[in-house]
Amino acid sequence: MRALRWYGKEDVRVEQVPDPQIVNPRDAIVRVTTTCICGSDLHMYDGYIPTMQQGDILGHEFMGEVMALGREVKNIRVGDRVVVPFTIACGRCFFCQSELWSLCDNSNPNAHMAEALWGHSPAGLFGYSHMVGGYAGGQAEYVRVPFADVGLLKIPNGLTDEQVVFLTDIFPTGYMAAENCALKPGQVVAVWGCGPVGQFAIRSCFMLGADRVIAIDRFPERLRMAQAGGAELINYEEQPVLETLRELTGGRGPDACIDAVGMEAHGAGALGLYDTVKQAVRAETDRPLVLREAIMACRKGGVVSIPGVYGGMADKIPLGALMNKGLTLTSGQTHVHRYLRPLLGRIERGEIDPRFVITHRLKLDAAPQAYRTFRDKQDGCIKVVLTP
Repeated sequence: MRALRWYGKEDVRVEQVPDPQIVNPRDAIVRVTTTCICGSDLHMYDGYIPTMQQGDILGHEFMGEVMALGREVKNIRVGDRVVVPFTIACGRCFFCQSELWSLCDNSNPNAHMAEALWGHSPAGLFGYSHMVGGYAGGQAEYVRVPFADVGLLKIPNGLTDEQVVFLTDIFPTGYMAAENCALKPGQVVAVWGCGPVGQFAIRSCFMLGADRVIAIDRFPERLRMAQAGGAELINYEEQPVLETLRELTGGRGPDACIDAVGMEAHGAGALGLYDTVKQAVRAETDRPLVLREAIMACRKGGVVSIPGVYGGMADKIPLGALMNKGLTLTSGQTHVHRYLRPLLGRIERGEIDPRFVITHRLKLDAAPQAYRTFRDKQDGCIKVVLTP
């Protein structure tokens, strides 16, 4: 089969690799019909995710048709169309039973690697380094899916791939980010980053009762998409973010702030340069400019929600502001399994059409150039969908 493989910073290639096989009795083999490039994939493309190995297959947003099943998978049939959560969960451990699916105790065979960096290991993830399992990803023609009896969601007839493929990651991620804000009617949310996750966070905040959402970015096409979703706009290259948020909220600050950017945040000024230099020489792993701003901007007693990916260490976090303002900090890889059926229901009822975020539709063979186009924000690129 063909698959997109990682060979180092800015070096990904579509190559022939062996077809996956059933390994365990709860496995499935899925023929990928639609896969996507996620903003999180760019962290590997840019060389910031440790424990990658040359030849690793990338991709964690994918869906397709079931081609083969292990003998213990009884709730899915060969031929079913399914979406696949990017988090891999056993369904039986303490965390899965608590619906904390992305914290599964049993799906990361390399848990010792994650424990060395984070203290405990999260769940295994598709196509996202050996520290979280070393699983082959979904930017490929076929994928082996472990714990298929727990992870796979059958898609009803009448819905296209493009309507449901984002259930694998970015729709639930944006929704969980909004849900973590514990929103009440009439509240104001500020969202940093109008990439795909930020776009779904904006729409999810409105679904969950926010009165106003303020979107912060610098790229016109992203800001236009956010505005189409109902957001007010701040272009951080043209307006001072903290001062503008105070003005827009009568001096109080947003009730909740969402960091949908993560470890590769961009920003002007001394702190932006400081982070860029320190990350370049690996003196810190993450650029937390947005997290700093979110903590400083949030109103007293508010919530800072972090769906943006952070991988390791960062400094100059304003913990004094976090503590003295009584802020609640929420974060985590998305518990995708928790949201699959509820969000599928919202799609079926016409409450949201996730296709709004797609800007580029390409074949898998175009993936290497698509990574660069997406990373460099060329050609108005916001979301890339690939077909093998």
